Amino acid sequence: MKDFVSGESSCLCGSVKIKANNISPNITVCHCDMCRKWGGGPALALQCGTELEIEGDDQIHVFDSSEWAERGFCANCGTHLFYRIKGTGEYSIPAGFFPELKGLEIEVQYFSDKRPDYYCFTNKSKELTGAEVFAMYAPEK
Repeated sequence: MKDFVSGESSCLCGSVKIKANNISPNITVCHCDMCRKWGGGPALALQCGTELEIEGDDQIHVFDSSEWAERGFCANCGTHLFYRIKGTGEYSIPAGFFPELKGLEIEVQYFSDKRPDYYCFTNKSKELTGAEVFAMYAPEK
């Protein structure tokens, strides 16, 4: 397993700056309908833990996207900033947000059963169906 890395960057307009010191170099991919609608394709994200340094948090708009997660974006330029798990406070940040990071690899693909026929990643990674993802993250009722 690769060591965690750190990175910092900003949204397109520079209103929000994020520094993360516990970035996993393993990319998670999400093929769910919501992620594809949000970003126009699959979400490629880096797990960044719970402790981020954020400047300009007054410019962040948070959308309550499900029972267990929320999505944050810059209210000024619209840059996608994070996907945050409500129960743990863990952040996933788009992999492209930290352009200087090297050696990243796709580790797991979520909602592989929702992946449309018009794309497919050729690298080997773990794949989880929607039911498996819900079993991992959705709050029990």
